[in-house]
Amino acid sequence: MDNLEPSAGPGNVPEFSVSELSFALKREIETAFPRVRVRGEVSQPSFPRSGHCYFRLKDENAVIDGVCWKGTIPRLGIKIEEGLEVIATGKLTTYAGSSRYQIIVDRLELAGEGALLKLLEDRRKKLAAEGLFDQDRKRELPFLPEVIGVVTSPSGAVIRDILHRLSDRFPRRVLVWPVAVQGEKAAGEVAAAINGFNRLPEDGPVPRPDVLIVARGGGSLEDLWAFNEEVVVRAAAASTIPLISAVGHETDTTLIDFASDRRAPTPTAAAEMAVPVRADLLAEVLDYGKRTVACMNRNLREASTELAGLARGLGDPHRLIEERQQRLDVAGERLLLGPRRVIEVKQQLIAGEARALKAAGERFKSEMRQKIEHTGDRLKQHGERLKRHSTDLFGRAADRVDQLGKLLESYSFHSVLNRGFALVRDQDGQPVLAAAGTRSGDTLSIEFADGRIGAKVTEATTATPRPAPAAPPRRRDGGGGNQGSLL
Repeated sequence: MDNLEPSAGPGNVPEFSVSELSFALKREIETAFPRVRVRGEVSQPSFPRSGHCYFRLKDENAVIDGVCWKGTIPRLGIKIEEGLEVIATGKLTTYAGSSRYQIIVDRLELAGEGALLKLLEDRRKKLAAEGLFDQDRKRELPFLPEVIGVVTSPSGAVIRDILHRLSDRFPRRVLVWPVAVQGEKAAGEVAAAINGFNRLPEDGPVPRPDVLIVARGGGSLEDLWAFNEEVVVRAAAASTIPLISAVGHETDTTLIDFASDRRAPTPTAAAEMAVPVRADLLAEVLDYGKRTVACMNRNLREASTELAGLARGLGDPHRLIEERQQRLDVAGERLLLGPRRVIEVKQQLIAGEARALKAAGERFKSEMRQKIEHTGDRLKQHGERLKRHSTDLFGRAADRVDQLGKLLESYSFHSVLNRGFALVRDQDGQPVLAAAGTRSGDTLSIEFADGRIGAKVTEATTATPRPAPAAPPRRRDGGGGNQGSLL
């Protein structure tokens, strides 16, 4: 988030755009988790037209989205299937379009033997549903094959055991197709060997086998995994030559055992199935003549008994049809209830969001109401303080005006007139300050406290002049103006 320069909002809280915040979180997660390994169960895998694979990894408590790109899928070596327990390796990132985090998978491993067994069971069910394991597909082994084809490792003990057992029972011609029986290339080589034997012409330079044996010694589930691959199972099922599977020991079971025409518990037992014992065959031929009549009678009795049993086991066709109709009705009801259930779930989600939105609105209204009340109280306090200050200011101003009025009144010449003095002005209205400023015959105006009178100078007598008094200092408050002066 170092490259972001968010603008400051109210209260110094940084402000981001949705894209800025999403890509900042993406960088933080990719830096903190550059490569991780996650163990979980594959859920809801989907393969859109783009070729990518989208799925979910889950356990009992959590779910994480997974993505595997088109170019990575062929390198996984595992088919992504529902319910598969795996260990996914990749990098953690986010998808801003839906605000979710996900893991980009570049490697996928099966999580232990349990996952292998589950994958094996799922694959078995899938191939069985396609009919590859049906009994009616299986062919009878030839009684005495001329040529036997063996698909196995040329350097192991398996081929020696097979050849030794064939030599003891009934020597036949053997063709060995060497293959790897373990590892990544094993499945492809085994499938190619089976298909190669089937492509041999009947009258070609290399004789076409009458029966095939696919053999390998014992091992763990991982060691025998090549014989569980689809390519091997499909090659065995498609073989036109009868095939005997002899993979592992008696307790080992692989998918090729289900697709083959006969399963042998060991490679040695496969050789015993392929050819009869010569001495036993001679004794059996001699005994056939004696047993022919008894066999025919027994076959007739068994066929009669089997026919009666089949007749009883056919069942009532009407009952079978009614059961299928009932299953169809149940499926129809479930189909109708499905969309309704989805709608109910969506309605519950919408109702929950609405309640949350309403609660948020109530909280917002409460917070705004508190802010408005707090602001009103502060305005009221400021108004009261303004009123008090205004009253004090107006009172001090009124007192100041009264003081200035009294001071002005004390400096006015009218107060002097009230003490018995008079103000003398010439005919131009200018104050006469001394007798020397008048001449005989001048017209004067004399102002008393209670009014004015006119006078005429009849005689002007000048006394000994006195020094002129100093002019009074000018008042700082600008007094004097147009008032008369008695001095």
